[in-house]
Amino acid sequence: MKTFSDLIFREDFRYTEDHEWVGTAAEHLQVGVSDYAQDQMGDIVFVELPDEGAVFAKGEQFGTLESVKAVSELYLPVGGEIIEVNSALSDSPELINADPYGAWLVRIKPTDPGQIEQLLTADAYRQMLQG
Repeated sequence: MKTFSDLIFREDFRYTEDHEWVGTAAEHLQVGVSDYAQDQMGDIVFVELPDEGAVFAKGEQFGTLESVKAVSELYLPVGGEIIEVNSALSDSPELINADPYGAWLVRIKPTDPGQIEQLLTADAYRQMLQG
């Protein structure tokens, strides 16, 4: 496991208390899991993601990650429609461990883009983790 100072926090992303991140990709949002989350989980061996076109409310479970340690639920940080799923993760879920901010899980069209402002900044997320 990494030391806290070795963890990466993207300043241009927003975070949830459940360790998902949200980043902007054109008019859509990308969602993934933080460096902290993948580090705590260990080697990720399976990813279950929704179908494109599915609609979820903010905070609703949209998938799972399975590691050698546990299965973790994924919760959508911002409500919206799934417009793209990162299909590369089906064959290579370990990409999340290698690059948690490059290996996005889903892209969404948000129903209320203002919900992103309710999420934690990188500084607030760091402070939450440090307790």
